[in-house]
Amino acid sequence: MNILIVDDHPLFRHALIQAVRYSLPQAQISETAAVNEFYERLENGPEPDLVLLDLNLPGASGFSALVHVRAQYPSIPIIVVSAHEEASIIQRAIAHGAMGYIPKSAHPSHIGEAIRQVLEGDIWLPPNLPAANMNFDPRAADETALAERIQSLTPQQFRVLMMVAEGLLNKQIAYELDVSEATIKAHVTAIFRKLGVQNRTQAVLAINALNIEEKKV
Repeated sequence: MNILIVDDHPLFRHALIQAVRYSLPQAQISETAAVNEFYERLENGPEPDLVLLDLNLPGASGFSALVHVRAQYPSIPIIVVSAHEEASIIQRAIAHGAMGYIPKSAHPSHIGEAIRQVLEGDIWLPPNLPAANMNFDPRAADETALAERIQSLTPQQFRVLMMVAEGLLNKQIAYELDVSEATIKAHVTAIFRKLGVQNRTQAVLAINALNIEEKKV
């Protein structure tokens, strides 16, 4: 079994590795701290059997990495591991395709329990989370519709969108991706069409809707 841990905090990555090894001593564990390296590992294969994914990754906007990976690799189960413990954020993570949600304050035994349950095809939630707190959030439908539009982007279009969200100009994106500026312009046009927006500001507002907390453009 191959488990990939994606978290930018070395100490917590180490703690996760120890928890996984305790629960699944035969598992092969790999790790990465960067969202771009995470995407590259998936693209170049082999696919992991499970991903433990932190939400607060540099270069990602909240749930954007979860949404993108769920679209491109639907067979890979993903457990979100996050310092956020609000029921609304847990609900959003599950709505975007996470199979489990482990708060970073969770007891190590819960990590093994969550992994085993998710690998059996079930959803795992924190045991202290009251079911009443998982009631339907009125904005969830709009956010799910947005996520579906973002999932229609190709991996390269998604990279371009994230760079647009970081404020990079077309020529800067072209340099970073080692392609022509005309190619980037074509990608941006396609992104606008798929997201149903008309300019860069609207595109940034769209991706920012997946942030955990509200963010101003």
